[in-house]
Amino acid sequence: MKEVLVRWYHRYLSEEEAVILLVILALAFTAMLVFGDVLAPVLVAVILAYLMQGVANFLSHRDLPSEVGVAASTFLFLGGFFAFLFGLAPLVWRQSVALLREAPAMIEAGRKVLVTLPEEYPVFFTQQQVNELTGAIQTEMAIIGQALVTKGLSSIPSVLATIVYLILIPLMVFFFLKDREQLVTWFVGFLPEKRPLLDRIWGELSQQFANYARGKGIEVLIIGLSSYFVFALFSLSYAALLGLLVGLSVIVPYIGAALVTLPVVVVAYFQFGVTPDFYWVIGAYLVIQVLDGNVLVPLLFSEAVNLHPVAIVIAVLFFGGIWGLWGVFFAIPLATMVNALLSAWPARDAWSAE
Repeated sequence: MKEVLVRWYHRYLSEEEAVILLVILALAFTAMLVFGDVLAPVLVAVILAYLMQGVANFLSHRDLPSEVGVAASTFLFLGGFFAFLFGLAPLVWRQSVALLREAPAMIEAGRKVLVTLPEEYPVFFTQQQVNELTGAIQTEMAIIGQALVTKGLSSIPSVLATIVYLILIPLMVFFFLKDREQLVTWFVGFLPEKRPLLDRIWGELSQQFANYARGKGIEVLIIGLSSYFVFALFSLSYAALLGLLVGLSVIVPYIGAALVTLPVVVVAYFQFGVTPDFYWVIGAYLVIQVLDGNVLVPLLFSEAVNLHPVAIVIAVLFFGGIWGLWGVFFAIPLATMVNALLSAWPARDAWSAE
């Protein structure tokens, strides 16, 4: 056992920089584990800065001064931020409130459909099964309603925190873009002067994460807007809300698409019933999902680290269990960084190291 551990140490930690990197990772993970909720807005700002840094780099490659690139990317971000805050967000809020008001009617209509199942399909459904199912649904809805009331009464501090975050995140994005070089110089001042290994790993890791962040941002915009226009074309209710949900669902591959399909189907069914319009809406939605997985994702993430579906599920469970909703939101970027880090980690031949 001792010999195995010695060989493992010589293979992965025999270089001083590898030990330093391991310490940095341990400290970062500990800080996120302890202060995850506090640092979540910082992570949001870092990811948004990565997205905007791509715009600045694009302009700098066109022989424009770096200050112009930073200013243009900052104005672009602020324009999109305020457009979302004062344009899309109020519309989504109104549609969310309207959907909650209509939810009891939808539930009652669904109950009436369930009641008729034993008569229409007596081979598959019995009256006892339907009664048990409707009773379970009513119980769950009562629990959810009580939880919403309780959450609403205790959500004032969360609302205030959200308002503070809406002010702090744009400021942090601006300073991350404006003072990027100074911040990086300050951080590397704590590292050894000669650090070829750390520079190589950081370069690969930064490139992979930047590719993923920018690709995912573009994917969210394309899928969200496409879904909204398709839903609006068929006059589907709550088109903005559903389009936003579909766009955000791509942040968590597979799992997000599976979860967001349910509200799309439910709203379409209760609006159109089993009619050609219902099938057209669901068919168009499925086409968007197929094009996303088979065309858009390979095109956008050809240079990014590809994660196996099992790794995605594990990442969502792990980071979601640690940081809750924020962990689910950042699970795939963090898993991408871990995968890129493992791929770039130095490894020496254990036998030659002896």
